[in-house]
Amino acid sequence: MTALYLFLSALLVLTPLVALHEWGHYIVARLCGVKVLTYSIGFGTRLFGWTSPKTGIDYRICAIPLGGYVKMLDEREGEVAEHERHLAFNNQHPLKKIAIVLAGPLMNFIIAIGLFFVLFLQPSEQLSTKIGRIVNDSPAHASGLVVGETIHAIDGKDTPTWESVNFALADRMGERGAVVVATDKGEYSVQVNDFMQGADKGKDPLTALGTLPWRPDIPPVIGSLTADGAGALMGLKAGDRIAHIDGKEIKDWLSATEIIQNNPEKSLTFGVVRDRQNMDIKVMPRAVKVDNRTVGQIGARVQETKITVPDDYKMTVNHTPLEALQKSFIKTYDLSVMTVKSMGKMITGLIGLDNLSGPITIAEVSKDSIQMGWEQVLSTAGLISLSLAVLNLLPIPVLDGGHLVFYTYELIRGKPMSERLQIAGLQVGMLLLFGFMVLAIGNDISRVFG
Repeated sequence: MTALYLFLSALLVLTPLVALHEWGHYIVARLCGVKVLTYSIGFGTRLFGWTSPKTGIDYRICAIPLGGYVKMLDEREGEVAEHERHLAFNNQHPLKKIAIVLAGPLMNFIIAIGLFFVLFLQPSEQLSTKIGRIVNDSPAHASGLVVGETIHAIDGKDTPTWESVNFALADRMGERGAVVVATDKGEYSVQVNDFMQGADKGKDPLTALGTLPWRPDIPPVIGSLTADGAGALMGLKAGDRIAHIDGKEIKDWLSATEIIQNNPEKSLTFGVVRDRQNMDIKVMPRAVKVDNRTVGQIGARVQETKITVPDDYKMTVNHTPLEALQKSFIKTYDLSVMTVKSMGKMITGLIGLDNLSGPITIAEVSKDSIQMGWEQVLSTAGLISLSLAVLNLLPIPVLDGGHLVFYTYELIRGKPMSERLQIAGLQVGMLLLFGFMVLAIGNDISRVFG
């Protein structure tokens, strides 16, 4: 059932993005006077569809939902009647070919901008970028940053929200040197080494740097336990107040969860208060794979409590339509640059290839976003659409970017690249794409089952 839910979640988010990407190719091809034969969502066996009696175009849904394609009339792929030769793709001017190829990725960029625009239009109350906590022995702690300072910029980039702080820090993944953090109290040079890699691998950017938003001091009282969890099996009960773990005093729930997560498969002594009596209980957190790291879990949830955010840690974000549009363009550009830089870091070894994700990760992210609400769904769809645009523009034969190389060559030289060279390029591209897919799916399986 879980696998089916993952599959359906991925379809819900990915299918519209793929359909619109292919629609970009399709509509520009028709505007350029090229005859379209097939518009397909998915690959492989045709499941269902219809053929237009007016145009003869076969609109179809296929069995393998990992993309789609638009098939055009082309003399390289079959016989073309003399009276239709002017409608064949291969006989078009190189600029028309470039426009048709670019239309797909461009459509994904437009989708991302549109989705981000809708999100920026929504007024929301958020946590301000005032630091709520500094992680001990972190780069931020060593730099002298203190709780209560408000972060205004990272490396010269304005960071009005914690999301923008996250993205600016993620851009430094794998790097070493100084991260310049500008606050209302001044500038700090925060030294990082192999940022978010090594011992910090799997940590989010804020935790890796050591600057966290405000978090409530939630009492360390267990609200509920899963019946087969380590906590329940070893004797913990709902209502227990955790006083210490292995002799370390516990003042809030976050302190308890950090110790538990950092000690998978290690026996811990929980000092709890139950019915005004103190008792010690040995518990061994189970090792669970979360993202790229193994953490400990005992199957306990915190007792619900009312949370009030202090006024000086709150802010209301409200944009005019023009501001929202501007911010959506800026966000799309910044994330595109960050994606390209991350790919470059993988190639040069600054960050590991295990950061590459595949369809299983996309499905999991889609599932989580659906559970969190429509705004998170739009945000996830925007990020995936942007990734599809950037990836498709890579100069790898088979992808749109590879075809752009062929047609740009034709535009400059005045004649197509030799068919032999194009075929060789496509074969290399297929091998590269297959290798990337195997690596990405392998990483997915490792994250889920490793």
